[in-house]
Amino acid sequence: MIGKNYLSLAIFFMGAFIFGQSKDVQIEKFLNSLDATIFSGAVLVAHNDKIIAKKAYGLASMEYNTKNKVDTKFNIASITKLFTAVATLQLYENQLVELDVPIGKYLPDYQNKRVRDSVTIHQLLTHTSGNTNFYVGDFLKTDKLRYKNISDFVPLFVNDTLLSKPGTKYDYSASGFVILGLIIEKVSGLNYYDYLRKSIFEPAGMTNTTELEIDSVVQNKASGYTTFFGELNTPKRNDYYLSKASPGGFHYSTVDDLFKFSKALRNGLFLKKQTTQLMFEPKVMGYNTNLGYGIDVDLRYNQTIQGHSGGWYGIHNELMDFMKDGYTVVILSNMDDGGKSGTSKVADFFKVVIADKKLD
Repeated sequence: MIGKNYLSLAIFFMGAFIFGQSKDVQIEKFLNSLDATIFSGAVLVAHNDKIIAKKAYGLASMEYNTKNKVDTKFNIASITKLFTAVATLQLYENQLVELDVPIGKYLPDYQNKRVRDSVTIHQLLTHTSGNTNFYVGDFLKTDKLRYKNISDFVPLFVNDTLLSKPGTKYDYSASGFVILGLIIEKVSGLNYYDYLRKSIFEPAGMTNTTELEIDSVVQNKASGYTTFFGELNTPKRNDYYLSKASPGGFHYSTVDDLFKFSKALRNGLFLKKQTTQLMFEPKVMGYNTNLGYGIDVDLRYNQTIQGHSGGWYGIHNELMDFMKDGYTVVILSNMDDGGKSGTSKVADFFKVVIADKKLD
């Protein structure tokens, strides 16, 4: 179980910041000092697209005392949105969709007329469509086994009143990404899950990334444990809060596969240079960071950090590319936290060492 061992973490930080040590050495010392009292999951660090560290900590199954491994599959929550964004921009690049026309052009039968006639793909990709976030609504009260196809998620939000006029305000929205998934299916002629496999996972060699039914029996998959974001001392299983992946979240992946995704995205495997730059260009201000198209663009420190977080009950992940110094950090955890341990503290270490973040 993850404890609140702040003193131990402080010692890790102090030991890492010895004057004159290279960042790589500081990272190695920190990862060697990290243990399951602080973090449960796996961490991968690459520098200039070469892996320099990869370690696992804690338990994939508390019930069976099964340890996490570096190739354990974790639920990645909202990091899935990066896949959906890339898929959408591939269609744009192939002139199959436009970014600034109402989605009714592609979904003429979409039930919500206001959304159909006024919301654009640009707004969906930047969370400015005004759509709600269905995961924090009635989703939690439903039978999660019923979600088999992308269309199964639509009744959770299709009749919701928009939170704001499209294009005027940032409101984080998994619902908007489900609509993107519907467009991907309609325009490509493929099932959303099959499109990702064909156009993203297979080209990048992401052999351990997939959607899973919540009752699937899968080897080397981490169970999730929630402390209700630091409120409980004894964690509980998070099964009740999960469903099969939607375009807004919940694929399973590994630290290696997400590094492959990052490398492929930055090096032009998925998109042409111009389209990649369009995706990365900051467009709106979110709650803490700027956003491009489906990607966080954090401009708060001495260099841009690009990527995405993935947080939910029993899940806390970070995919971070430090753009100036060429570091990629993937942190996957099967436990949530309250911001004072777990992935929060591990991510802070890398932001301090690489991007000169100032801790409060």
